[in-house]
Amino acid sequence: MKRNTSIRPELRQWILDSTRNGQSVDQILQQLKEAGYDPRESRSMVATVLKMPLAALTGVAHPHALRPRHPEAPATHAGDRDVRVLASLDEPVVRVLDQLLDPQECDELIALARPRLDRARTVDAQGGQQVDQRRTSEGMFFRLGETPLIERIESRLAALLGIPVSHGEGLQVLHYGPGQEYEPHYDWFDPTQPGFEAVTAHGGQRIASVVMYLNTPEAGGGTGFPNAGLTVTALKGAAAYFAYETNDTSSLHSGLPVERGEKWIATKWLRERPFVR
Repeated sequence: MKRNTSIRPELRQWILDSTRNGQSVDQILQQLKEAGYDPRESRSMVATVLKMPLAALTGVAHPHALRPRHPEAPATHAGDRDVRVLASLDEPVVRVLDQLLDPQECDELIALARPRLDRARTVDAQGGQQVDQRRTSEGMFFRLGETPLIERIESRLAALLGIPVSHGEGLQVLHYGPGQEYEPHYDWFDPTQPGFEAVTAHGGQRIASVVMYLNTPEAGGGTGFPNAGLTVTALKGAAAYFAYETNDTSSLHSGLPVERGEKWIATKWLRERPFVR
């Protein structure tokens, strides 16, 4: 987004005076919101006046924020194994990873998740959970380190991406039947939505996703990146890793419809700071 370069002098002075009087950036943004300013425009103006990176006001930057290390071909170390990088894309940042999980791990995850499945939900505008017609799968969440298997996979991802286990949300397993899908969406949280502060209060913005395929559907069920013209085929044990910034439209993606058979995936979302519930 382009910075606002036509800020009224009196507004510029008010932002400077408010900062000198000890008000935080959050307090200034809240007052601008209450005065009727668009939140996105307000962040741009404050960033311009205070000479701050715009990302610092969108939930991306933070004193303790981390960025993932993108796996590079031909192979990268992941703690207890080396993982091959079959394909790379730079915009959006996508890596197709071969044999991130072994067949036994895939089967065990499905067996552990199956009795706990419920209608998959998405994050609503207030930071809570909602049933979304765009997402027609069933799913469940594991707690961090809930079982030795979960702990092993989380440690593997931490070693692979250089992000501590503490920065990850609980592993989610999803099940899709014939015709089920997840329509195009973003994994980052929209700063303009009312629930942004609530959903980012426990670890900040999402910075990367790992979609692990626990089986190979008979047909369909891949992960599509429509703005990049890319489809990652769902193959048992493989994974799609992708990273993004706030407002990164190139990271638009979808869980494509299952044409025949079923699809099982495990998804890990990473945050910029430790995720605490």
